[in-house]
Amino acid sequence: MKIPFNKYNSGREEHSNVADVLDAEDLNQVSKLEDEFVSYIGAGYALATSHGTSALHLAMLALDLKRGDKVVCSVNAHPSLPEVVRHFDAEPIFIDIEPLNYNINLDLLETYLEDNQSKKLKAVIVTHIGGLSVDLDRLYSIAKIYNVKIVEDASEALGATFNGVKIGSTGADITCFNFSSHLKKNVCNGGMLVTDDDEIMERARLLSNHAIERDEDALEYIYDVVDIGNNYSMSELDAAYIRAQIKKQDKNLARQKEIASMYSGSLEGTAHITLPDMSNKEHPFSLFIVKVDKNRDSFALELKKVGVECGLHYIPLHLLTYYKAKYSLKINNFPKALQSYQQILSIPIYSSMDDKDVKFVCDKIKQIAKTRV
Repeated sequence: MKIPFNKYNSGREEHSNVADVLDAEDLNQVSKLEDEFVSYIGAGYALATSHGTSALHLAMLALDLKRGDKVVCSVNAHPSLPEVVRHFDAEPIFIDIEPLNYNINLDLLETYLEDNQSKKLKAVIVTHIGGLSVDLDRLYSIAKIYNVKIVEDASEALGATFNGVKIGSTGADITCFNFSSHLKKNVCNGGMLVTDDDEIMERARLLSNHAIERDEDALEYIYDVVDIGNNYSMSELDAAYIRAQIKKQDKNLARQKEIASMYSGSLEGTAHITLPDMSNKEHPFSLFIVKVDKNRDSFALELKKVGVECGLHYIPLHLLTYYKAKYSLKINNFPKALQSYQQILSIPIYSSMDDKDVKFVCDKIKQIAKTRV
């Protein structure tokens, strides 16, 4: 028996939507997805992109990021975050984490903003690890005080909520979603840029198609280019597939929460394993992150040998060769992220897991934990 870290799940509606595109019966899947996403999230505008990284890069374009500007993010994030900042020759600023949920530490963020007020400081990108958000009310308050834009990386937070409101409609300047996120690859690629700001969306739409403008009354091949953009467009096939997936998302999240509860109940008291806090009822458990108190990698290798694949979210950015060398970062610069990194392990959790799969994972974890000294 083998339990992959993630497994995509498609049904009749996905096949039907894709067939409609292939048969040229419905070639408006992207626009339909955008409209349906607005309704699902409750936001003002949604713009489909080719990937989640495309949405982040387009967000930086929409905010008019320039050379020498600064963007703050958690040191515990996917490399795509500082990567899109560096593409503008701007500087990513890393902040240590909250060790219980692995998200950016708001106390440290506020201290940094207070001590480093500058017109060059453009935005804060906040990643919701496992779909669990920071205190967004406090985050938005901090942003207003220090006049910075908030971009939320909601790669693992599709359908998640904060105080009952879906992520993407809680008050961020821009929220970026990823339909094929890190280690949870789908058969399609796609992202979504969401905002309530008219000007941001107008600029994002313009720049998402090479900054081309056309006169609606003129011939289609007549156009002008008014800025420097790129092509961030999602394919109709991807949109067709994703539309069907979105309709199942709330049901999928409910199942993930059930699995998380099963994991917590079964693994409680297991030697060498620390379980996530289950007290936040809004946690969507897009990831189920445990801590292994010693030899995390050997533990993961043993799990792999017995058929359980695992993930890691994430390697702290200051340990990666490029950023370590570029900004002369030291291994102990971010002690909380470093300590967590040495122990955290994401175990499989997705809606198509049945109870037998969950029991298998728990049995193997407990079996291997008994061999630890």
